[in-house]
Amino acid sequence: MATHYTKFDNAKKDQYTILVPSMLPIHFRLLKPIFEQSGYHIEVLTNEEDQVKEEGLAHVHNDTCYPALLVIGQFIDALKSGKYDLDHVALVITQTAGGCRASNYLSLLRKALEMEGWEYIPCLSVNFSGLEKDSGLKFTMPMLLRVLYCVLYGDALMWLKNQVQPYELHAGDTQEAIDEIVGRLQEYLKGQEYRHSKKIYKMMIDRMKRIPRSQEPKIRVGIVGEIYMKYSPLGNHHLEDYLMQEGFEPVVTGVMDFGLYCLENGIIDYEYYHRHAKTHTLFSLAKSLIMRMQKTFEEAVKKDGTFTPPEDFNQVIRDGKGFIDQGVKMGEGWLLTSEVVSLVKNGVNNIISAQPFGCLPNHIVAKGMVRRIKEAYPKANIVAIDYDPSASKVNQENRIRLMLANAKLNAD
Repeated sequence: MATHYTKFDNAKKDQYTILVPSMLPIHFRLLKPIFEQSGYHIEVLTNEEDQVKEEGLAHVHNDTCYPALLVIGQFIDALKSGKYDLDHVALVITQTAGGCRASNYLSLLRKALEMEGWEYIPCLSVNFSGLEKDSGLKFTMPMLLRVLYCVLYGDALMWLKNQVQPYELHAGDTQEAIDEIVGRLQEYLKGQEYRHSKKIYKMMIDRMKRIPRSQEPKIRVGIVGEIYMKYSPLGNHHLEDYLMQEGFEPVVTGVMDFGLYCLENGIIDYEYYHRHAKTHTLFSLAKSLIMRMQKTFEEAVKKDGTFTPPEDFNQVIRDGKGFIDQGVKMGEGWLLTSEVVSLVKNGVNNIISAQPFGCLPNHIVAKGMVRRIKEAYPKANIVAIDYDPSASKVNQENRIRLMLANAKLNAD
């Protein structure tokens, strides 16, 4: 692959449609007004047909991380659709800058574009680690603040959705409420109203609890795993919807916890290795600020009393101690084990760990920790589901069904 690549010209950003791969269905809908306010025109991709995987296989080695294959396949499929002017389109992708293979996705994407003769299409990096400084989105503080609230509101709405949709008496009521709330949030994000979080959380809760619901109890099933496989319907075959169809309530923690995990790792690096001497204080301040913002939603849920609130992240950290050391931080690292223990302690004994096949960090901190967790919590019912291009959806669902059958037996 050539070392030179087409750089995105931010001075001409209004001339480009920037394509974003799908991952978080609610959150990403809130991004559009934020970026448009800064002059970027973004479009979140929704193509999920079989050719997405086929394009990925044609452009990325099949031993490469499955999320990379899907994201790149989704981009290539979209570019071939004829919907976009290829001279005025750009692609954006995140980079973790850690030991995970996600740091290499951008290089793989550029190589795939070269294979099609599209090396002139610029690719932008979203990262906070100093990578791709000459080819990334330009974030301002007002923009970052809006993105922060966007993630918090997306987490809150996702949390409420999964406590309502499995019980709705009229199919589609929950989605209608979500569309209504997202529309209001998009308007708030254009102005300054987005900062009124107490008022907004109350609005969300009041709207969601107006939906007619069954009072029949359902078994709760937690979803953890590699961040893309955990949240992306394209990656996990719409796992949340599948669990609801089978009569269960999915429990999915917010993506902001992963952001807090990254900040906590910066603090841990300083404590363990004296790294980040100049920035660890900033990491601590940022962590405290975000956790206070999360607390606003937790307190709103507790005050209303209709729904179960999410766990405080400090408690999630404490829950993992004694099971795994915080020095284990490749991929989802100690967070994955901590989430599993936190869920089990809160009565969610049945857990699916969604992971790309061959993802070494997840094999260690998910599969490798199951025995240790079950020794402490014998009722824990945990299954790791591997996703890759050759994995059969039927086989995956059969393994999940076996876990769900055990869940029903344990509930009797």
